[in-house]
Amino acid sequence: MHKRFEGKTAVITGASGGIGAAFAARFAAEGAAVVLSAIDAKVEAVAADLAATGAKVAAMRMDVTDSGAVKALYDLAEERFGRVDISIQNAGVITIAKIEDMTEAEWDKVMAVNTKGVFLCCQEAIARMRKHGEGGRLINTASGQARQGFIYTPHYAASKFGVIGITQSLAKEVAKENITVNAICPGIIETDMWAYNDSAWGKLLGDYKPGELMAEWVKNIPMGRAGTGADVSGLVSFLASNDAAYITGQTINVDGGLIMS
Repeated sequence: MHKRFEGKTAVITGASGGIGAAFAARFAAEGAAVVLSAIDAKVEAVAADLAATGAKVAAMRMDVTDSGAVKALYDLAEERFGRVDISIQNAGVITIAKIEDMTEAEWDKVMAVNTKGVFLCCQEAIARMRKHGEGGRLINTASGQARQGFIYTPHYAASKFGVIGITQSLAKEVAKENITVNAICPGIIETDMWAYNDSAWGKLLGDYKPGELMAEWVKNIPMGRAGTGADVSGLVSFLASNDAAYITGQTINVDGGLIMS
């Protein structure tokens, strides 16, 4: 694979599995030093697997809602690799419940991780990019629910609509510094989160067996299949590259045509 990110450092949150781990593999394969974070220990195994291939990699278990931990993550990137060029705000959580059953704690956690976490990481990344004065790339993971809210997840939809707002606002603020800020909206992607979605929504929407609801929804995708981490990482790699230097403040769907907007 072309080493177009040789000499660059990419920080990736939510990198212990799913599309975050796919991002890590893609950027490492394209020559970037990668700094991975997640709240669980699986991120260390992802990092070890990449290191075994010869990739430059560091990992940290941390909580993106903790500003001190976020600072420590970007400190690690600078200490190990000298700079921050790319920052991918991918950490996210979801819960699914009827409005009468949803708790305030659920609302607060989803908003904190999905929206506040994006803000804190962008804030820290921009500060580090300004230090070396050569611009940078911020890429925020939103969701199809940043385009259209769905039943039993008002908190998740609100959090992801918020990601688009953060993206557009920051894009305007830092554009003249050659820092681009864009967002992606993955649709139905084969991940552990979507396995949970299939189960939780399936229980509330009908007597679905595991896998049945997701299969039903996939039928509505024009391309006829769920997405993969590789599908999403290709878009993110492009947005981080020089080819996307004139693209900022945009939100791009990657969902096989499920939502066209």
